[in-house]
Amino acid sequence: MFSKIEHFRDAWDADAKATRITFAALTDESLKQYVADGHRTMGRIAWHITQTIPEMMSRTGLSPEGPSEKDPAPESAAEILRQYNHAAASLIEEVTKKWNDETLEKSDDLYGSQWKRGVTLRILIEHQVHHRGQMTVLMRQAGLKVPGAFGPSKEEWGNYGMPEPEI
Repeated sequence: MFSKIEHFRDAWDADAKATRITFAALTDESLKQYVADGHRTMGRIAWHITQTIPEMMSRTGLSPEGPSEKDPAPESAAEILRQYNHAAASLIEEVTKKWNDETLEKSDDLYGSQWKRGVTLRILIEHQVHHRGQMTVLMRQAGLKVPGAFGPSKEEWGNYGMPEPEI
């Protein structure tokens, strides 16, 4: 749980950067990569991450700009990244203008449970991490190079003058 806006802002900046790096590695064709028959595509997962920012945070009284749950997923990876950047920046603007450290202790009804706002912010980040992890597996299946969001990916060790880790 976050107890200080400054701590959330720092964590969000780092996590949003990791999400941007991941989304920037997508191609329009890779958006069609399915998890499995009857499941989301990689594009739908990226779009879900983007849509969740305004959807979840609207339940706390904030109004970050971004796509609604009903907006269809774009067919363009660049458009998903553009929309994500807008929603992520809008969230920080809303939190820093409308909340303070004491506000993080207030509870809101989220999905039938009472969540403190500091918990909601942590869960929003964990939600992104969860789905970004799914995407990295799909990226390999789609033949994309996986970017190292928090340290080098398998392919990036060479950039540091080191051999790829053994499997």
